[in-house]
Amino acid sequence: MQPIYIVLILIAIIALGEVLSLSSRAKIPTLLVVVAVTFLLLQTGILPESYIEASTLVAVGGVLVPVLIVHLGTMIPLSVIKSQYKAVIITLIGLVISVALMLSLITLLFDYSTAVAGAGPLTGGIIAYIVTAEGLTEAGFTAIAAIPVVVFALQNLVGMPLTSTLLSKYAVSIRDDLSSRDSSNGEGDSDGSALLGANSQKKLLIPEKFLSSNFILLFMLFIGGALATWLGAVTGINYSLWSLAIGVAGAALRIYPDRALDRSNSSGFAMVALIVVVVSSLVGITFEQVVASLVAVITIILIGTTGLVLGGIIGGKIFKWKSTKAIPVVLTAMYGFPGDYLIVEEVSRSVGRTKEEEKRIMDELVAPMLIGGFTSVTVGSIVIASVLISTL
Repeated sequence: MQPIYIVLILIAIIALGEVLSLSSRAKIPTLLVVVAVTFLLLQTGILPESYIEASTLVAVGGVLVPVLIVHLGTMIPLSVIKSQYKAVIITLIGLVISVALMLSLITLLFDYSTAVAGAGPLTGGIIAYIVTAEGLTEAGFTAIAAIPVVVFALQNLVGMPLTSTLLSKYAVSIRDDLSSRDSSNGEGDSDGSALLGANSQKKLLIPEKFLSSNFILLFMLFIGGALATWLGAVTGINYSLWSLAIGVAGAALRIYPDRALDRSNSSGFAMVALIVVVVSSLVGITFEQVVASLVAVITIILIGTTGLVLGGIIGGKIFKWKSTKAIPVVLTAMYGFPGDYLIVEEVSRSVGRTKEEEKRIMDELVAPMLIGGFTSVTVGSIVIASVLISTL
């Protein structure tokens, strides 16, 4: 079959996932649909395993991984991190406790490699999963290759409903206290969209006229990705950590604009290629392997989620946040953006009785939730996955 037809099939599966996710307001995760449908097609032989590689998107996605991580590093302005330091620290506490519990209890119940296979995906997003999957393959742990993909696909089903329930309880307290509280006392920014482009007005070292070119922006990102790959080979430190550091430092030094890949109008295609890399990890995984991994997967999700919740409770105690606010901020590690934003939007609309109440709930919650997700999915999980994989 011609590669264009294979790519069409794969993008159709992704589009189906997006339709179901948007229709359910992210209650049905896109990647869960993509993984489930693709795995079913591969197991039934409707989609031959050779077709995935023949699509050529696997190679493209592999090249784009370090570039995309550099882009992720440009997404969190340091000024925003400073203003939301409580959300950042609470999230990090949750990640540390969750990983510590998984490494101790999962190792005790199963083995260390199983703990590593689940820790990265559970504490973050697609990049952490890819780093984990690649590391397991390179280290020869093919027998547990199904664990990270199943954890990655199912964790949303636990994290999002739990977050929605807790945030709804906290939103009721905001609504009830509205008359006696000044809106300036909330921890959140007045507009969550400001977090997504908080650094867009800063003056960059490279003249704006050059940065208006998509090709120059892509060239700059590929320089960062290539440099990270070279540093990874020279130092032995995973390229993903170098990519993240280059993105953060480049944005802080005003070399990269914020959300650089988005500005180059290339993020959509990059994400498609990246999802195909995830899909390619299903090749060679059998139904029997998935079934055999379910006990470990369920245990990892339960223990990992417990660790995140404990971290939220402890962090909330430290900064005098209610647990119904602190725990959801940590749980963003299990789904990230846009799930975190959609949950806040839905909670504010369902709990608020007036437009004023809706706005106050949104203003209070959107900033820490977005920063919690960025901290865990964009930074923390990549560091965790990279470090743990290097220990195998």
